[in-house]
Amino acid sequence: MAAFAAVFAVTAAAAVAPPARAEIEVDVNRGDIQPLPIAIPLFGGEQGADIAKVITNNLERSGLFRPIDPKAFIERDLDIKMQPRFDDWKAINAQALVNGQVTIEPDGRMHVDFRLWDVYAGQQLLGAQFTASPENWRRVAHKISDAIYERLTGEKGYFDTRVVFVAESGPKTARVKRLAIMDQDGANPSYLTDGAYIVMTPRFSSTSQEITYMVLRPDGSSVYLFNLETGRRESLGNFNGMVYAPRFSPDGTKVAFSVERGGNSDIYLMDLHDHSTKRLTVDPAIDTSPSFSPDGRRIAFNSDRGGSPQLYVMNADGSDVHRISYGSGRYTTPVWSPRGDFIAFTKQTGNQFHIGVMRSDGTAERILTTSYLDEGPTWAPNGRVLMFDRETPGGSPRLWSVDVTGRIERPAPYPGSGSDPAWSPLLD
Repeated sequence: MAAFAAVFAVTAAAAVAPPARAEIEVDVNRGDIQPLPIAIPLFGGEQGADIAKVITNNLERSGLFRPIDPKAFIERDLDIKMQPRFDDWKAINAQALVNGQVTIEPDGRMHVDFRLWDVYAGQQLLGAQFTASPENWRRVAHKISDAIYERLTGEKGYFDTRVVFVAESGPKTARVKRLAIMDQDGANPSYLTDGAYIVMTPRFSSTSQEITYMVLRPDGSSVYLFNLETGRRESLGNFNGMVYAPRFSPDGTKVAFSVERGGNSDIYLMDLHDHSTKRLTVDPAIDTSPSFSPDGRRIAFNSDRGGSPQLYVMNADGSDVHRISYGSGRYTTPVWSPRGDFIAFTKQTGNQFHIGVMRSDGTAERILTTSYLDEGPTWAPNGRVLMFDRETPGGSPRLWSVDVTGRIERPAPYPGSGSDPAWSPLLD
């Protein structure tokens, strides 16, 4: 893993044309949006076809774009230096067009040049060049996807990211749970632990390629830090009791977690510089699943201090604790959006589970998914998409995603069983 993270080097130079007269716009906030028809011919040059296919898949999975079947294309073999024949693309109802060219430079590096066109305005919306080592062609494809997504929606993309999760295998009575990581599109999966012990709740730092996670052994539990670039693993120390549910502060300098002693769980905060620890909650109930607001000033968590699991918010020093969830059902696993506008959560009502979102004051609650068992949401870095795990009766958990409108819900492109996903920030 460390080698993959370290070898990639990319440079980009963007030349954005002035806004077109009838500029394309995709409104990500509408729940009834029709996907934008977009044409993505295969790029010219070595691995150009592979790059175009990854871009196509990324944009299609977002639910905001409808790539047009290449069989319908009239103009073929586009030249990156020439303007497309827009009438040919209008004829197949393409509103946007992407074309590109791959060349291998004398030093062996890959150079990828692409253009994004507004077909009906007949103007270029975006042009950019990326240079990278050939083995990192997928990263280039993801970066191009992010550039297109941002230009057409006005929102940051989320394609050049990774997801850490718990890969599960074996019978339910003897599950093997390994820490795993993959690109957000399911490519390049690999294992970070060997399955000799159970791992749970991996979480990414927002400032570095580092994760924290819980390890459960017969003699107790521990929380670890794992640096994906160096491969270094570090324990947060020994605690008197079960320690679990760790999560980084936004600046990456602290980790909040729960410690259970004699049936009572409270939330603690550790400074990673000196490992000094502060207890944040003092209550005879179960307080767990801490999640920081993006500015680091507040922490959302769930507690059964009111008689059933509900969502609470407090200041980062443990003061001003107040409840925010008041709907029917049991609320757990809160996680603050990177945008700060919503808190996502798991909700149980009767025999059904849901993924939902609400404002940090508890207002505007919306249920996004419903199934036999949905839980453990994690936000994409742009705050527009959530990943979670879903289990069917008698089945194994699988990774799924849903957008913040609840309209675009689909399985994540990982073929195996997985749970506890956590999305990385955008890669450098």
